[in-house]
Amino acid sequence: MSAGREAAVAQARWRTAGAVVGPAAFACRLCTARRTGLVVRAVRYVPRWRRVCVRHGRWLLDADADQPLESLDLHGAPEVVAAQRRWTGVVRRAGRAGVDPAQAFTVAHAVVARWWDEALHWEQEEIWPHRLHRVAGGNAGTDLERWRIVGRDPVIFPEVVAVADALLDPAMAELVWRDSGARRLRPLSADGASCHRLGERVGRDCLGPLSAVDHGGPLLAWMGAVIRRRRGEGGPPGWRDDPWRLKREQQPATMAGQLRVMAAEQQSGGSGSLWRTAVSAEHRFRIEQSIGKAREQLVELRGVHSGTTAEVARTLLQHLSHSADLIDQALVDTAAAAVTAGVALEDASAWSRLPAQDLAEITTAGQDED
Repeated sequence: MSAGREAAVAQARWRTAGAVVGPAAFACRLCTARRTGLVVRAVRYVPRWRRVCVRHGRWLLDADADQPLESLDLHGAPEVVAAQRRWTGVVRRAGRAGVDPAQAFTVAHAVVARWWDEALHWEQEEIWPHRLHRVAGGNAGTDLERWRIVGRDPVIFPEVVAVADALLDPAMAELVWRDSGARRLRPLSADGASCHRLGERVGRDCLGPLSAVDHGGPLLAWMGAVIRRRRGEGGPPGWRDDPWRLKREQQPATMAGQLRVMAAEQQSGGSGSLWRTAVSAEHRFRIEQSIGKAREQLVELRGVHSGTTAEVARTLLQHLSHSADLIDQALVDTAAAAVTAGVALEDASAWSRLPAQDLAEITTAGQDED
């Protein structure tokens, strides 16, 4: 694919086939030369759990991201290569559990990728920054934002393998069941044994409390499905009770998608930072919590149309009023967060339909409280 009149045709073919076959990555050039005797660019359809060339210590990058690198040197990060070898054991454990290894990896990857987005705000996080600099050739330098995108998957790979192995462990599901109160329903707490155990297995003790309050994230979704499946023993399992079914909105952005967003933001001259980077985890949690509670209020209204006129009206109006208050709070919090993150006050005011002066006062008051 390096040169020649057929190069464009070949590229079009593998890009089209990738939608059916699966993700494509650049092949290791040393392996290609060993097999063909030619030093050329090649593309392979290879899933993300097989991106390490163990023989040559390289991570094979996505081939559809329109960026110049084909692979990253892992000689400074041997733990990534070791994780590729451990993945074989995870596949065997998945087989014993009757779980598709691809689904196990997908869920674990989503969990750890979400942690990766949060890690910029973790003062105690030292492993990932050092590993990122090593796979970036020694120092990511001033191009840290791009390297966080390009280097994410190899840097988090050891933790992804560890999380997949942990979630497939029956002992982890049992801890989740106990944390939920088993037959006595109670919300998962920030000091639950399951989250702490998971943090220990990935070498991040701080992850216990952080994971337990990440409502809407893939980890709590997995836990919720485990609990529902245990409580519904004996009935036909549905997709909501499948811990390995990942919702589309919980799937992490691809390298290609993130690079396109970064390029568009740089070209537009707007705020170049990503939302999850510019807005604190606590602020985002408050917004998501308000939206989640409003959603719960609205869901409870399904089928509320029987009874006396007064009873139905009272239920509908109380729930709708409460939902409106929650949405209003989420609106104000989101607008304030946008302004604090660098979005123009006039733009945030127009989008939220909040008076610019009021929004400025809200933002200033929030900064004073912090």
